[in-house]
Amino acid sequence: MKASTPVNVHEAKTQFSKLLARVARGQDVIIAKAGKPIARLTPYTEPKRKIAPPGGMAGQGFWIADDFDAPVDELFDCLKDD
Repeated sequence: MKASTPVNVHEAKTQFSKLLARVARGQDVIIAKAGKPIARLTPYTEPKRKIAPPGGMAGQGFWIADDFDAPVDELFDCLKDD
């Protein structure tokens, strides 16, 4: 969607509801400060990918080692001052 003419920050503050209505109709709204674009309001779109539910990736080639949660006490022994 083509962006509209930039709107200054003061106008954006005072006309926010109207700007949201434009966005709801599919327009992008550019907000500018001192004539320089600083932000864009765009229509919200749902993410295309959802987070898989627990177990949702079963059978897709992933595996976890049987000892993945085994204690690792000796892992940090090298840091001890003996």
